[in-house]
Amino acid sequence: MIEADTIKLLRECDAGIKMGIKSIDEVLEYVSDNNLKTYLIDCKNNHEELDEEIHSLLNEFHDDGKAPNPMAKSMAWIKTNVKLVMNDSDQTIADLITDGCNMGIKSLNKYLNQYKAADEKSKDITKRLIGLEKKLVENMCQFL
Repeated sequence: MIEADTIKLLRECDAGIKMGIKSIDEVLEYVSDNNLKTYLIDCKNNHEELDEEIHSLLNEFHDDGKAPNPMAKSMAWIKTNVKLVMNDSDQTIADLITDGCNMGIKSLNKYLNQYKAADEKSKDITKRLIGLEKKLVENMCQFL
């Protein structure tokens, strides 16, 4: 049970990180404020580092990870692009990123509760990812 829950939790973190990185990539070209751009790039880099750690652990279990849900990915893309076409301001970008982070925080906490038998290392990674998301939300507040 521990191994199964560990793999499932790591997979969800992997999918969430991929979704977050994709979302940041989609908005970066529209950012005008240098501080906002720096926050987003730093967060993306931190996500990529954490994803490498996750993949290293998943490799130990001979698992390839998990791609984001195609429907969620499509809906996020539509929402992002529609909002940016209507208003490509930094405020809109901060709003989109905040919404995405909040959904990620909610999902990751749900998975922590769902996969209680996961090992402490994977739980720690999940908590660190939640921390990254919370920090980005905090950084976005000044642009809302």
